[in-house]
Amino acid sequence: MDREIFLDKLRQEIIFARQRVYEVGSPTPLQQIETEDGLSIAVKREDLSPINAYKWRGAYNCMAQLNDAEKARGVITASAGNHAQGVALASRKLGIKAIIYMPKSTPRMKQLAVKRHGGDMVDIRMIGDSYDVASTEAHRIAETEKLTYIHAYDDLAVMAGQGTLADEIVMSGEGPFDIAFLQVGGGGMAAAVATWLKMHFPGIRIIGVEGEGQASMKAAIEAGGPVALDKVDVFCDGTAVRKVGTLTYEVCAELVDEWITVSNDEVSAAIQFLWEQLRCVPEPSGAMGMAGALQMKDQIKGQRVLTILCGANMDFEQLASISRRAAVGASRRRYLRIHIPEIKGAMFSLLKTLPETANIADFQYGKIHAKNAAPVIGFELNQPEFDALRQALTEGNYKNTEVTSDTDVNFRMIHYESNLLAYPCFLTLEFHERPGALGEFLKEVSPHANLCYFNYIYSGERVGRALLGFEFDSQAEHDAFTGHLDEATSCRDYKLVSDDTLARMI
Repeated sequence: MDREIFLDKLRQEIIFARQRVYEVGSPTPLQQIETEDGLSIAVKREDLSPINAYKWRGAYNCMAQLNDAEKARGVITASAGNHAQGVALASRKLGIKAIIYMPKSTPRMKQLAVKRHGGDMVDIRMIGDSYDVASTEAHRIAETEKLTYIHAYDDLAVMAGQGTLADEIVMSGEGPFDIAFLQVGGGGMAAAVATWLKMHFPGIRIIGVEGEGQASMKAAIEAGGPVALDKVDVFCDGTAVRKVGTLTYEVCAELVDEWITVSNDEVSAAIQFLWEQLRCVPEPSGAMGMAGALQMKDQIKGQRVLTILCGANMDFEQLASISRRAAVGASRRRYLRIHIPEIKGAMFSLLKTLPETANIADFQYGKIHAKNAAPVIGFELNQPEFDALRQALTEGNYKNTEVTSDTDVNFRMIHYESNLLAYPCFLTLEFHERPGALGEFLKEVSPHANLCYFNYIYSGERVGRALLGFEFDSQAEHDAFTGHLDEATSCRDYKLVSDDTLARMI
């Protein structure tokens, strides 16, 4: 179909979709963020919709238009989560049986949500490890059993349903906007929203945002048509699409002005930003548009910016990874491997050298050499503070290397050689989480022991916790160490690791 003809048809269908989608949901709010450094960003809160994501719009709009025979036979789809919830909600509301294929890797929260929204009207079938496997099987069953396949993005009715969120933006009266950052998976939402925004705000600039390991639309634009990626990163699972749609490609190629990619760390930083600004926790794909805006924050200051928080369906367990990645993505956490001599008091001397602005958020160290040590320390700081830290280390004759992206650092692989440890003692330490607390503790115990192991990471609590290992010149010094611990005023509480546990550790 000719692009212009299709665009005209899509605009018309978005108008028709208005009368359908509000049978099951209400318009979502548009909230404004004004930062102290000059950013003005409007956030479309699709996380406040009936399924906590925008996908209900397209699924319901499509299924509501089926004829009686199609409704009686039922529908089928494949989805990694949010589209499945939209189909499930529509199935229950419209009384249409639905078979939903989902990859076995689908987050548990999304699996449970599909069952909750669809009830007895849905038959959930888990298959394969990827969306492609689920999609292939769903299409096969659709063909053999003559069921209507409800596509997640490459369908005019589905796209028109998604376009109603852009209609709400226009109708809010908050526009016009200068620039919009739209996350892209299969391209359905981006295509429809870009179509509607360009019609009502002709001067708006549309930025397509994709994950670094899943930029299938960017690949399609470069190739002149949809192509399949060899591998797809699934951290942002809602946009993890190997190959974009034919229809969505045509629209995005026409209307999206620029394409950018964001890292998983940048997405995590955007999730933290949205939590701090709006007290909401989006799923990774839901924050991808904001990640794009933050990546370009210096260029967009003074402009009216639009982003879409398109979903908030995420397993709680993923928050731990997001929290760790967020500081790196915001360029606040930097890791250095610092070389010091393996002697008593060396670690405290290093800490004394650090500027007061060098807030330690992560400490990884295990003894692997008799004479030389190389602890890895993660610092929370801005660029000027980081520059001052490197300068202080240079002036203190401490050789150091940035290792922020190193795999062993990211996975916190803290290796140590047990045969190098003399009369070791391990303990778990609790201390008041404030700047300098760990340094004070090491100052108090350094004259009595050599630090041979250090495992600490900031958890956001008022109390910090660390696993520490010390070694001694004699058994007598080892046995007397608990007395020194009892006298350490900076130690809130400690617990010695049992001999059995220590034997397993070393």
